[in-house]
Amino acid sequence: MSADEKNRTAAAITELPGHASYTQFADRYAEQAPVKPHNALYERPATRSLLGPVAGLDLLDAGCGPGIVSAELAHEGARVQAFDVTPAMVELAKVRCAGLAVEVSPGDLAQPLDWLASAAFDRIVCSLALDYVEHLVPTFREFHRVARPGALLVFSMAHPMRDWIDTRTRGSRTYFETARFGLHWGGFGEPKPWVEAFRRPLADLFNALTETGWIIDRVLEPVPQPEMKAVSPALHAELTQAPAFICVRARRV
Repeated sequence: MSADEKNRTAAAITELPGHASYTQFADRYAEQAPVKPHNALYERPATRSLLGPVAGLDLLDAGCGPGIVSAELAHEGARVQAFDVTPAMVELAKVRCAGLAVEVSPGDLAQPLDWLASAAFDRIVCSLALDYVEHLVPTFREFHRVARPGALLVFSMAHPMRDWIDTRTRGSRTYFETARFGLHWGGFGEPKPWVEAFRRPLADLFNALTETGWIIDRVLEPVPQPEMKAVSPALHAELTQAPAFICVRARRV
């Protein structure tokens, strides 16, 4: 690991809650997320549908986790740079993406992406990582800096209304406040990991985009893939009634 990578890793460790949350169960997440219905039959297909063709493009996978999306897009012909705040995820992503056109580094979404050149990417994808960032404006501003004119930013995150309806995530705060909360996650084995994230109002999400020069192009409140009905009927029924995530595509002019 280079000196720059070590410095970024040290800075990343101070970022909470993402680093602390995923350090607990990185191996389990890397093993199960590729096939877990919430991911494989719900969020990832919806996010991927907004990216369009990627062959021959330079792509940034921001908050790459164990490299699932990076590997998929590299197999489709993209040249990928990826980063994550959790050192264990960085190492898992390097293993998953070995031999592919993917470069994986440590990095923190809540800090300047100062190792990335300006106007370097045709696509930026950020899959279920922005929930761990309290202030979105600096992050979207950095995405805008590293994006080329006409580039697309595609990201997914928890749906603000879904989080508001759940009393565990809204706590005693009003809908209009950004609130930090924690839950024990099921579905990834024992011990159940304690995962902390931020719940925020929808206006804060969209205003952060427009304030940093992004043009909102499309918003998707996904429905599950039909195959989920056979794999997990209860989850399919639940997600057919109301979305768990929101997926957004924005364009840099």
